[in-house]
Amino acid sequence: MGGGRIWRSVLSIAAGLLASAAPFLPVFAEDAADAGERVYANRCATCHGEELQNNSNGLTFDLRRLKANEHERFVNSVLNGKNRMPPWKGVLSDAQVEQLWAYIRANASTP
Repeated sequence: MGGGRIWRSVLSIAAGLLASAAPFLPVFAEDAADAGERVYANRCATCHGEELQNNSNGLTFDLRRLKANEHERFVNSVLNGKNRMPPWKGVLSDAQVEQLWAYIRANASTP
């Protein structure tokens, strides 16, 4: 078997594996958002409102307004705090911060 054939076989197998995994990719994103919803309920809802509904008369940022390109801003605010929001660095893991982001983006009012 020539080198070209081997690589074509490897690529064919890899493409097949990716194609078979494709139906499950949205499930992974959904799982992150579900996990983020639990983190949100335990850590954020007191100030930011149930189900991202800002019920504190505008005293906290409405997280549904975060845009997709504001990930860095979100992470910085969560980890280091902002205004009256305490820092969560050392309390939330990086994975939990990303799960929160997935939950917020899944329920965002902005693209």
